[in-house]
Amino acid sequence: MEFGAQLFTVRKFMTNERDLYRTLKKIAEIGYRNVQVSGVGKGISYKTVKEMCEENQLKIVITHTDFERIVNDTETVIAEHEEMGCEYIGIGIMPEQYRNEEWFPYLLEDMRKPAEKIAAAGKHLMYHNHDLEFQKIRGKYLMDSIVEAFSPEELGITLDTYWVAAAGLDAVSWIQKLKDRIYCVHLKDLNIVERNRVMAPVMEGNLDFAGILDALTQTCCQYALVEQDICEGSPFDCLKKSYENLNVLISDKR
Repeated sequence: MEFGAQLFTVRKFMTNERDLYRTLKKIAEIGYRNVQVSGVGKGISYKTVKEMCEENQLKIVITHTDFERIVNDTETVIAEHEEMGCEYIGIGIMPEQYRNEEWFPYLLEDMRKPAEKIAAAGKHLMYHNHDLEFQKIRGKYLMDSIVEAFSPEELGITLDTYWVAAAGLDAVSWIQKLKDRIYCVHLKDLNIVERNRVMAPVMEGNLDFAGILDALTQTCCQYALVEQDICEGSPFDCLKKSYENLNVLISDKR
């Protein structure tokens, strides 16, 4: 399992090509060698992103790709990921219309053909969770319904440690439950500030990352990507702090 950075963390610094290059350079200087492409400014082509990543010795391992493009332009999406050398095609969030009992079944229906096409092309469709997947419809978690509708070859889960905890559940238990699907994972800590949940750099909050990393070693996980949607101060400092803390944790475990 290799560490990487989820570029959504620094999305405000990628609105144009000039700043994208500066951002990727900073990410590489921290020490990251893998990235998830997400939050890049509109109008910046995937070819430009690939070239800039290569120049900074960064490997694109997964994306978050617009849901409608995945569903309606699947072949083009596959071709773009092939050119980027990227195996994992990510859904960043469940579109709003599906988040109710009436429309949720259509999510599974609409994902069916894209998942099959992507698997046939030798790639993986990946679903990233928030807390909303842990609401229940007729006594069953939406996450369970999503998983049961697809084989591990058709759909992987980019499990987000923060959002599992925010839903009041245990990240380690869900890692174990989804061990054949977690090809990628998001590492994000949860802290409490004045009785409010806040996102924090890895190991700066309350999650058990020693236990989380131990559990991930028993799964198919290839890439553990640091993400912090909301940062106090510089998001680059947050990514650096997470990187340093993870490396200390790994060193201590050896």
